[in-house]
Amino acid sequence: MAAWFTLMRHRWCDSRDTRRRIPDDMAERLSARIGASEARHTGQVRICVEAALPTDLLWRQGPRCTLAPLVRERALFWFGQLGVWDTEHNNGVLIYLLLAEQAIEFVADRALARHVPPEQWQAAVDHLRLHLQAGDFETGLTQALGEVSALLVAHFPAHAGQPSANELPNTIVRV
Repeated sequence: MAAWFTLMRHRWCDSRDTRRRIPDDMAERLSARIGASEARHTGQVRICVEAALPTDLLWRQGPRCTLAPLVRERALFWFGQLGVWDTEHNNGVLIYLLLAEQAIEFVADRALARHVPPEQWQAAVDHLRLHLQAGDFETGLTQALGEVSALLVAHFPAHAGQPSANELPNTIVRV
């Protein structure tokens, strides 16, 4: 029965939900903040907000009690799909939200992941979750971007006098 409710919850959500939570004007402000962040370090940051998991993934999941492994798998899918893994310094970060499950994943490429312990990523997820639960997506995502930026500046600062290459689009992905 729980699997049926999960399936229905995911079928009920669609891209209109992502646009309601992240309207165009907010997406533009967040994109500008990503650009400002990337001027301070050599990393690349993407934000992806997905309404629901595809039905075929949910069917494959079966009656398992938790979708956490599937959410992580989906975040890794977007990490690859958006090319976050393919940056010059291997220090890209994806901030992924799955609205139907109210799930959050941060995926860091290998160079940054070596420097940041899982507890620090979990703290950033927890901070973001508090804002999302209150319905304040912009403040939450802005704070999350600030936390990711601080990590990137600490470990991969921009080189003085050299502009950082913008290897990936700064646009917010809403699906």
